[in-house]
Amino acid sequence: MVAQETLPDRTPAAAGPAGEPDSAGGRGPGAGAPRGRAARLVAFGRTNGRAGWPRTLLAIASGLVMWLAFPPIDLWPLTPVGVAMFTFALRGLRPRTASWLAFVGGAAFFLPVLTGIVKIGPDGWIILSLVQALYFIPLGAGIALVTRLPAWPVWAAALWVAEELLRGNVPFGGFPWARLAFSQTATPLTPYASLGGAPLVTFLTALIGGLLAYAAVIVLDHRKGSMKAAARPLAVALGAAAAIVGGGLAIPTPTAGDPVTVAVIQGNVPRLGLDFLGQRKAVLDNHVRQTRELARQVRAGQVARPELVVWPENASDLDPYAEPDAYTAIDGAVRDIGVPVLVGALVDTPDGERVENRGIVWDPRSGPGNYYVKRHPVPFGEYLPFRDVLTKLITRFERIPRDFAKGTRSGVMRMGPVTVGDVICFEVAYDKEVRDVAAGNLLVVQTNNATYGKTSLPPQQIAMSRLRAVEHGRTILVAATSGISAIVAPDGTMIDRSREFTPDIQVASVPARTSRTLSDRLGAKPEWALALLAAGAAGVAVATTRRKNEGK
Repeated sequence: MVAQETLPDRTPAAAGPAGEPDSAGGRGPGAGAPRGRAARLVAFGRTNGRAGWPRTLLAIASGLVMWLAFPPIDLWPLTPVGVAMFTFALRGLRPRTASWLAFVGGAAFFLPVLTGIVKIGPDGWIILSLVQALYFIPLGAGIALVTRLPAWPVWAAALWVAEELLRGNVPFGGFPWARLAFSQTATPLTPYASLGGAPLVTFLTALIGGLLAYAAVIVLDHRKGSMKAAARPLAVALGAAAAIVGGGLAIPTPTAGDPVTVAVIQGNVPRLGLDFLGQRKAVLDNHVRQTRELARQVRAGQVARPELVVWPENASDLDPYAEPDAYTAIDGAVRDIGVPVLVGALVDTPDGERVENRGIVWDPRSGPGNYYVKRHPVPFGEYLPFRDVLTKLITRFERIPRDFAKGTRSGVMRMGPVTVGDVICFEVAYDKEVRDVAAGNLLVVQTNNATYGKTSLPPQQIAMSRLRAVEHGRTILVAATSGISAIVAPDGTMIDRSREFTPDIQVASVPARTSRTLSDRLGAKPEWALALLAAGAAGVAVATTRRKNEGK
C-alpha cells in the first residue's frame, strides 16, 4: 500500500515502494519484489523512512543539473532531466522526509545559480540562496504526496508552478529569479509563453521531467520481467514528452508590425563594484558622449536616424531637476540627436526623504515630460525593511541611507511615433509588472548591472527578457549601464547584443506591434489554475492516504 512505502516494519517482504495502479492502468513501480542493484535504485531510502545517502546524493545532483541549464552555461535540456532526478529522489518518501531532501536539492540549485549575489557579500549570497531553498520544502512534501496518485507527473508539475507563485510573491513582493521557465528562453518550449506565460512554460518543463521520471520508474520496475508489459506505459510517457516538445515547435510566433528605428545606448561605468555610484558625473558623461556619437554617425550617414533612444537605469544618478549641470548635459545630448530619449535617473521625492528610480521621456524641444517610477524596488537593496533594527545589526546597510519610493502607475508612455512599456531592472522577473506595460508597442527594460558584472546575473536577466518578448509578442529594448544591452525581436531572437563593460550603440529597425497574445488576455489565470490544481491534488493524496490508514 502507498502508506507503507517508507515503513518497512509494516511492509510485507514482497511489496515494493509503491504498489498502487499507475496512470496507465497497470501496476505501479514496486509491484514485484525487486532484487539486486536495481532493487536498491527502486527502493533506496525506505529503511526507517529515512532518505539515505543514495537519495540525498541524487537530490543534490538534481539541483546541480538544473543549475547547468541556466545562463551563462545554458544547457537548457538539463532542466527536465534535473526535475526528473529531483522527483525520482522524493517519490516514495514520507512528506516530512521529502521536505528535508527537497531543501537540500534546492540549496544545491540556488547556491550556484545565484552566485552573482556574492558581489554584495558572501553572507548575502548564502542567506538569499538558502531562503530560496526553503520554498522547496512544501514542494518536496507535495511531490511525495501527489506521486501516490495516478497521473502523478501532471500533479507534480503543477506543484512547481505553485512553488514559483509563492516564491515570487512572499515576502516583500517575492523573488522570482531562477524559475524553470527562465531556463527555456530559446528552446522548443519558449513559444508556449505566448499562450500561458512563464507559468505554462514552467509547468510543461516540469511535466517533461515528471514523465522522464515516470519512464525511469517503469523501466526499473520491469527490469527482470517482460518489457512487453512496460511498453505501453513507457510509450505513453515518452510520447507525451515528445508531443509537448513538438507542440511548441508548431506554435507560430508572429513578428510583423509597423517598422520603427530605435537606438539603445550603453555608456559604461568607470569601474566595477558598488562604489561606482560615487562617480555619478562620469557615468552621466559616458551616456551623453555615446548619444552625441550616435548623432554624429547619423549626420555622417553611417546609421539610420532613430525615432527614439533608450538610456539605462542610473544613467544619471544626479537629479536633473535639482542639478543644473546634469539637466544641461542631458538636454544638450537629447537636442543633438533630435528625438525623444528615455533617461534613467534618480530623483529626490518632494519631501527629500526618499528617492525615485525614474525612466523620464526627455523631448528635444520641451525637455523632461512623462515618466515612470519603478514600482518594485529591491528589498534590502533599494529599500530596507525593519530599518531601525537592521542598521544596528549590519553596518553594510548604511549604504542604503534612504529608501526608494514605490511607483504607483503603469510605465506605458508615448515616445515619438510609438508607445513604450517601461520596466526597470529587477521588475522584468515579475509577470504582473511586465504584463501591465505590454499594452505598449515596444517593451523597454532599463537596468544597471554594474555591481553584478561578469557574473551569471546579467545573462540570466537577458534570458528573462527573451521570454518576455515571446510572451507578449513585443520587441524588447534592454538598456544596461555596463551591459548586457540588447535588442530582442518579438519571437525572442537577438537582433543585437553588447559585451559587458564597453561603450556600445545599438541601432535597428524593429516591429512595433499592437496585437495581444493569448497570454496577455488570460493574465494570471493559468498560473492560479495550475496552483489550485496542485493544491487539490495534494489534498486528494492526503485524504486517500488517511482513508487507507484508517482501513487497516
